[in-house]
Amino acid sequence: MLIVLGIAEALTIQSSRLVLGLTTTAFFILYGVGLGFVAVRGLWKARRWSRGPTVFTQLIQLLVAYSVWNGGAPTIAVVLAVLAVAVLVCLFQKASFDALIGGGSNDHPVL
Repeated sequence: MLIVLGIAEALTIQSSRLVLGLTTTAFFILYGVGLGFVAVRGLWKARRWSRGPTVFTQLIQLLVAYSVWNGGAPTIAVVLAVLAVAVLVCLFQKASFDALIGGGSNDHPVL
């Protein structure tokens, strides 16, 4: 989704805000690629380093949900918050915790 937001930002860049548009586009695309790497390489292979970026991203998503709520879009805010909490709950389950922190085997996917 972040890559899509980056592309959408790139398509709406105006000359009056060129630097802001380019940096925002680069941020969204690079962050999306980074999260894809964390998901594919880290979480799928149950690497312990993948837990931190995933938790951090979900905490950011909770803050975005709060911002969206104050911006007048409560339905979107609730969806964002519920998804973030669901991912956090899954990450802090004993099986996930064991696999990602080292109690489980790192040779097999978490799923």
